Order: sequence, then C-alpha cells, then structure tokens
Amino acid sequence: MSTLHNRLAAETSPYLLQHADNPVQWQPWDQASLALARQQNRPILLSIGYSACHWCHVMAHESFEDPDVAAVMNRLFVNIKVDREERPDLDQIYQTAHQMLTRRSGGWPLTLFLAPDGTPFFGGTYFPKQPRYGLPGFADLCRRAAEAFDNRREDLEAQNAELRRGLAGTLPAAVEDVAGFDPSPLATAGQLLARSFDHDHGGFGGAPKFPHPTDLAFLLGRSDPAMRRMALTTLTRMSEGGIYDQIGGGFCRYSVDERWEIPHFEKMLYDNGPLLALSADAWAQSGDPLYARVAEETAAWVMREMRSPEGGYCSSLDADSEGEEGKYYVWDRSELQQLLTPQESALAQRHWGFDGPPNFEGHHWHARVAGEIASEEIPLLASARLKLFAAREKRIRPGRDDKVLTSWNALMIEGMAHAARVFGRPAWLVSAQRAMDCIRRTMWHEGRLLATAKDGRAHLDAYLDDHAFLLAALLELMQAEFRSEDLTFAIELADTLLHRFEDREAGGFFFTAHDHEVLIHRPKTGHDNATPAGNGVAAFALQRLGHLLGEGRYLAAAEKTLRLFWPEISRSAAGFGSLLLALEEALTPPDIIVLRGPAQSMTEWRRGLGASPRRLVLALPNGISGLPGSLAKPESDQVNAWVCRGVTCLAPTSNLADLIY
Repeated sequence: MSTLHNRLAAETSPYLLQHADNPVQWQPWDQASLALARQQNRPILLSIGYSACHWCHVMAHESFEDPDVAAVMNRLFVNIKVDREERPDLDQIYQTAHQMLTRRSGGWPLTLFLAPDGTPFFGGTYFPKQPRYGLPGFADLCRRAAEAFDNRREDLEAQNAELRRGLAGTLPAAVEDVAGFDPSPLATAGQLLARSFDHDHGGFGGAPKFPHPTDLAFLLGRSDPAMRRMALTTLTRMSEGGIYDQIGGGFCRYSVDERWEIPHFEKMLYDNGPLLALSADAWAQSGDPLYARVAEETAAWVMREMRSPEGGYCSSLDADSEGEEGKYYVWDRSELQQLLTPQESALAQRHWGFDGPPNFEGHHWHARVAGEIASEEIPLLASARLKLFAAREKRIRPGRDDKVLTSWNALMIEGMAHAARVFGRPAWLVSAQRAMDCIRRTMWHEGRLLATAKDGRAHLDAYLDDHAFLLAALLELMQAEFRSEDLTFAIELADTLLHRFEDREAGGFFFTAHDHEVLIHRPKTGHDNATPAGNGVAAFALQRLGHLLGEGRYLAAAEKTLRLFWPEISRSAAGFGSLLLALEEALTPPDIIVLRGPAQSMTEWRRGLGASPRRLVLALPNGISGLPGSLAKPESDQVNAWVCRGVTCLAPTSNLADLIY
C-alpha cells in the first residue's frame, strides 16, 4: 500500500479543497507528484473538474468518497486532482488528447490515465461507481487501465508517440505567402451562423444551447440588419428564458433544451461579463427596455453576490444546493400563493409560466417569461419579484467558488466598464475599477502576472488569456474614465505579452509563457470556446493600443497573429469570432478620438459620442501629466477633440457636432 497522503489541504482552490478529506490520496499537479510517478514507474490517474460542476460532485460522492474505490485508486496510481479553472493549460491539453483518444468531445469531470511522462493512454469523462449508462464501473475501469499499463507497454508507447504527433499537428503552420487580408471571412462567418440559426428560439444549433457571446458580439457589429437581428433575437430569447435568473439576475452557463427554458444552474463569471456588455450594446441599438433591465439586474447580481472583500470578482456559483441541482432556484406553486397577494400571484403565475405544467423534474417550476404584461402591471410584477427574491434569500445558498481568476475578472471588468459607459452608471465603473486595482495589487509582481488568488494568496503563472483579456479590459476602463495608472499597466502588459508569449518566428501567441513548465504540448489556438480566444483578443487589443500610442511593435505583432491564422480563417471562419473582430479592425482601423479640456465640460461630449464599438474615445482632463507623445495634447479652457480615422488624422475641433455621426 502506498505511503502517500492526501495533499490538497494546502491548496487555494475551493474545488481541490472539496476533495481534501477524500480517502483518495490526491496530489496536486506539481513537480513532486510528477517525479513520484516517474520514480515509481506508476501510471497517473488525472481527474480535472471545477467546483460548480454537477457531475464532478456526483462522481466524487459515488467513487472518491468511497473507501473501497479509493483503495483501488491508491494501490494502482499516483492520483492527481486539477481545478480546470486554475490550470486551463492542463485542461486544454488533456481535453484535446481525450478527443483524439476517444473520438468524442470531452467535458467535466475529465478522467484520464497517464503514463509517468504525462501522456494519456486511456480515459473518458464521468464514470459511475457501478456499471450503468453503458459505462463500466469505475473501480473495474481502474484495474483494467493499470493492467494495460503493466502488460501492454509497447503498444501504449506507440500510441503515446502517435498522440504526441497529433497534438503537435494542431499548431497552426507558419505561412509566407499571405499577400494581404480581405473581408471575405467576415461574410462567410455570417453565412455559417445564419445556416445554424434557430429562428424560433434564437441561438445556434439544438440542445444543449450555449450563449456564445463572441459570436453574438460579431453579429451585433454587422451592418447587415439580418445579421444584427440574429444577435438581438438570441439575446431576447435568452433574457426571457430560464437560462436568465428572472428573480435574482445573472445568466446560467447553458440551457439543456433548445428553448433556453431550463438551464444547467451554475453561474459563471466568464459568461456574465460579456453578456452584460452585449445587453448594453443591444439596448443602445434597439432601445428595448428588456436589455436595460437585464443589464441592471446582472450588474446588481455581480456586485451583490460575486465581489470578494478585496474588490475582485469571485469565479462561480454552484449548480447544486443541499445536494440537488437547481433546488435554490425552483418553486412550488403553493409558495407563490403563500408569499404573494392574490393579484401578484396571478400575475406572476401568468408571466413566469407557473400557470402551466411543472417544467423542472415533473413537480417544480423554474421561472421564464411565458406571457406578456401590460405597462400598468410592471409595478405589481416588481413587487412580486422582490418578495420572491427575499424568500429565496432565506434558502440554503449554492456554494460560491471565491477564488479570483485574473482572466475571468478581466472579462467582467470589461463588461461592467462598458455597461457603465453605455448607461452612465458611476457605481458600475467604480466596481470595475476596484476589481482592476485588486488584480494589479494582488496579481502583478515585478513584471509577472499571476493567474489566481484566494484570501489574498496569489499563485500560478498567468496564461495568454489573463494578459490579453486584462489588456482589453484596461482599454475599456480608460474610455470610461482615464486613469494614468491604467495606461501604464496596459503598456506593461502589452510588452509582457510580446516578451513572454509571442512566437517571434511563426507569429501568434502561445497559451503558456516561454518559461512555463514543460508539458506534453504547448497550445497556440485561435478558436473561441466558452471564452474568446486569447490570440484573437491579443490581436484586437494590441492593434487598438498600437493605434492609440503609435506603437509599431504592437501593430506588427497583431498583424503577424492574423497572418498566422489567416489560412484557417479563410478555410472555415466558424469559431473564430474574436480573430474576425481583430481582422475587421485590421482592414478598417477604429476612429481614435482624444478629448482634452476641463473635466466638468466633458460630460456632454461623452454623452454625445456614446460608446460605439468602432470608436476608441479617451477623455483626458487638464492637469494629467506624463502622457505619451500621441496623447499629450495641449490643455485649453474648452474641450478640443483630436480625431484619427485609420492612418488619417484630422485637425482638432471644439465642435461636438463635427463628431456625431
């Protein structure tokens, strides 16, 4: 029997801490556990999950908390538990490897058996304790995997070599013959999205349905009304559906049906930041009060439930409470009748669909917009919502993963700052600035960015997404309210991106830094997933900062990134939304507008210029010093605007009407 003990108690991840008392002798992914596997020539059982994951909890309760199953695992493997949110590098690599091994898409929990060198030779996702769902029992599977490692070593080594070649083949190849870019992939992407668009319910494809905010942002920015309509229809159906928390605000991760009616109830920070920004832009385009309400409620939810004491944003809320998925969110009809007046109850039942058959597990109701209300009924519905919210607050809450992730915070900072600009909400901006200050204070040390923190303890080298998303967030923050420290931080991050992540020969950016630990693969992808691709966001943000500062290094790095991925984008534009947004600005750079003058005189200019995605507006009040040359415009007693459109800069103007177009 192994002399190991469970080492997770010293970790910061709430997910890892959930497993610290398991009888499984879990090890974190570190050099000690990897060295042990090599020294003992024992295979590794790698389990990757996250704290809000329902099926991760199921597998933990069934197998990892069972002493008999744990004994099998401890005898046969070095068991390593990974939080996919803290180690997206490992998750990305091993999800890709799983897909190559099984020819099936992955997910969580991810369960892989690795050779001591880290190469996987067998695996899957969730496995039950006893055989069911066409899956073997987990303990039996462990024995078979260990037997294969012991008795079929040559076959496995050949398979491992093939897998490593396959992983290497996923890297985009450097090309020399890209003469220039053209807008054809933008049209192609719109056509591909139109083909899979669900005209009845919005969204793309069938169940399960995910928000795909990067695709929605791409569509919302098209000049074609039909393209914009796809985005607005999707946002409307989501905002009216059960994927949106009609009582407390905020979006869940995905819908299990094609109608957005019943979600998987976990709420992730990374979805809600972009969806908050999209709601603001949808309102700016359409004036529909639905989007304003959703933005208001989502921002309120974030500030109420997701802020850490230090000012950053927490990662997620669990799908489960009291061991049941969705229990916190669903209702019995009798509760409405007890909590509400007869008039409120009748309206709530009609509006949220409680007057029809139960829609969750046969005997509960989950609220979604099922019936229209008249304008005079809005106050009555608001009263009902407040009462239901107050009653729900007394329930046992889902668990909150309170670690602060740099990349996910950046997405929420950007969304909150953008919504603050669109709606003129200073409190939202203050929240975003506090979160950025928390990241800068906690995660940024002597030119190195860290990925995660909990209770003030930060660790793990940051990844491409952390740097790129944070740079984009800083550009949004500076437009909402210019602070010199944000510009300084943006320049430092951009320089770090180039120094530590750029592939100077082939172009583009690796997901891990040049001095990151050596893994079986080093990804460099341009595809969006649940979050936008780091390469796309890096190219977009570097272009904008390059135009703003006149810095050729940033523009060149962005162009090389687009050049690297151009063959893939040209072959199939699907899934490249963030790179397509960068391509669009490479073809037609945004208008750069720099305002200078008295701070109190800029309010009208800010309101008049709005928050167009195709403009970058910086308002620099008199008194700010130390600005770089491109921004160091002369002070005056009235607001003056300097405008550059592409490579053409216009004469300064003091007439706001010249810029409203």
